[in-house]
Amino acid sequence: MNSKIFTDGTDILTQDQADELWELGNSGAQNAAIALSSLIGVPISISLQKIIMVRLENLQNYLDDSVASLVVLQVRGQVSGRGSIILHVPKKSIIRLSSIMLAAPDEDREINEMDMSMLHEIGNIMTSSYLDAFANLLSIMLIPSPPSMVIDMPHAVIQSVIADQELDEELDQVLLFKTDMHCAEFDLEAGLLLLPSKSLLHEFLDRFRKVRMNHE
Repeated sequence: MNSKIFTDGTDILTQDQADELWELGNSGAQNAAIALSSLIGVPISISLQKIIMVRLENLQNYLDDSVASLVVLQVRGQVSGRGSIILHVPKKSIIRLSSIMLAAPDEDREINEMDMSMLHEIGNIMTSSYLDAFANLLSIMLIPSPPSMVIDMPHAVIQSVIADQELDEELDQVLLFKTDMHCAEFDLEAGLLLLPSKSLLHEFLDRFRKVRMNHE
């Protein structure tokens, strides 16, 4: 299995499935970097460091529950399963990104309305970029819902998303794509959470396998 994919042992991926997930995540990160560089006006790199695939109750062991910004959208399109994508950006990285974008050096402050507006746009671009990359690799149409943004503790937001979509019985695994971002002289943190129903995750993996077989 790809050594950069971690599981909690509750679901064992095949080597092919691990490689497929890594390709999906890596393509999404590259897509997001291109789109974000265009928005900010300076080069930004986003590299996928690892993918963590765990049961929901074990996610707290891998995701800091400090207050952060989370941009949430639902996955729609040519899929029958349901799911959501959540961009997780820690507070420090929010202010740093905003400072770079607005050429404002003051980072020792609280999040303000301008930061919120900027992050809503960045979150929309990044989550949509990941979804576009997934769609291209899977050769299907995936459509994001309008994004919503909240400043809160990640686990509270995740539970709210699960309740709103009635995913309690369908959600088995959570995928956390952990990335490193670098812009100018700054290192930034961001992670992308995929909350797929069992059927959506199987659809993604099955579809990717079929696409790869057709290209061989």
